[in-house]
Amino acid sequence: MVLCCKGQGWSMGASAVPVIIFTILWGVVGIVLPFVVPKGPNRGILQVILILTASTCWLFWLCCYMAQMNPLIGPKLSNGTVMMIAEQWGNKIPDLVKP
Repeated sequence: MVLCCKGQGWSMGASAVPVIIFTILWGVVGIVLPFVVPKGPNRGILQVILILTASTCWLFWLCCYMAQMNPLIGPKLSNGTVMMIAEQWGNKIPDLVKP
């Protein structure tokens, strides 16, 4: 994850480095290793296993990684907690501040 400045606050953004690293890792498992499987009666099955394992693991990892960029479920905070956080961070909320 990379923190990037957006306005006055900080927001999280996706980083290309983990995507590249894991794509290379699972690419090696699914593209290179099937050629290295020794000859035998189960060579075709082992090659299919490696390719399917690599593709499904990479896809699962990518979905989990991307889900963190925009979570569907966020924390449920009470108004008092939001006010306390805003006060600690120096962001007064004028509509909720009581005189």
